[in-house]
Amino acid sequence: MPLIYRMITEDDTSQFCHRVSEALSKGWQLQGSPTMAFDAARGVMRCGQAVTKEIETPYRPDMKLGQQ
Repeated sequence: MPLIYRMITEDDTSQFCHRVSEALSKGWQLQGSPTMAFDAARGVMRCGQAVTKEIETPYRPDMKLGQQ
């Protein structure tokens, strides 16, 4: 089965946790550790988490990864 990858990013709020939790509930798996960085232009912390998922259809560049 093909494996797809996406990086979930969001400001450091509960919304980030909700987005990652939603992905996990849809079968995505954590890939590596989360990351945080300060966005100096906006004055906020940003979070990121890579996730992967096996899918049955071949990968296409026009896929909406969050909808898989």
